Amino acid sequence: MNSFRTRHGIPDLGVGVGFRPKHTHDVLDGGGSPHVSWYEVISENFMVAGGRPMDNLARLRERFTVVPHGVTMSIGAVEKLDTDYLARLKKLVRTLDPPYFTDHVCFCKASGLDLHDLLPMPYTKEAIEHLVPRIKRVQDTIEKPFALENVSSYLSYRSSEMPEHEFIAEIAERADCGILLDVNNVFVSAFNHGFDAERFIDGIPKDRVVQIHVAGHTDKGAYLLDTHSDHVRDEVWALYERAIRLTGPVATLIEWDDLIPTFNVLADEAARAKKHRDAALP
Repeated sequence: MNSFRTRHGIPDLGVGVGFRPKHTHDVLDGGGSPHVSWYEVISENFMVAGGRPMDNLARLRERFTVVPHGVTMSIGAVEKLDTDYLARLKKLVRTLDPPYFTDHVCFCKASGLDLHDLLPMPYTKEAIEHLVPRIKRVQDTIEKPFALENVSSYLSYRSSEMPEHEFIAEIAERADCGILLDVNNVFVSAFNHGFDAERFIDGIPKDRVVQIHVAGHTDKGAYLLDTHSDHVRDEVWALYERAIRLTGPVATLIEWDDLIPTFNVLADEAARAKKHRDAALP
């Protein structure tokens, strides 16, 4: 069977960064950077009828591939999927025409409340049975390949029956969706929970990885916090090289969402990603 990427014609986009309001002038008027070949946007920020954000998005899309990345779908929640949310997401995806769209393996809603966090799932067979039909429905509704990201976590469940990488691999295979592999989240969670980050990377079905995230985190001593507020650490770069050697050339994104620096600093981090990528790939 052909790989997920081959079946869906998913391209290697190179190295990208998140499009943030702070950098609008640099990107749209200043020409961007030769080190940045594509952009990611937070889906929910552009699921609106109009206004300046949508005008800027249209200008961005004229020049670059733009991939929407969701943070509030709550694919793992027990509540029914939000049909209004999916309709607005579908409209955005049609506008952007990206090669795929993404969200997280998590839940962020419970008992009618939005918890404003990406909470991990229990790694159980019951959770897999819950997730698979929901993922299929989202992918069928949006009519584009759907990829899900592993989240960073600060708690674990006594009910879990398998390691996280096996859980993600099984839902991706059974739902026939893609994987957004966040190597910083792997590193953070491995430190926090004491598992082997390299074993996680090695256990992910490589043909389903459509994108890799790298980011900076904050060392709190007893635990690591996924803050996206600093340069990528050397240990995460090493894990990234391991991952992309296994997956082959796939889109790479620099995440920097807090204490956002100037665009030049972000572009320099993208250039660093390209060097690590080139060093790892044949």
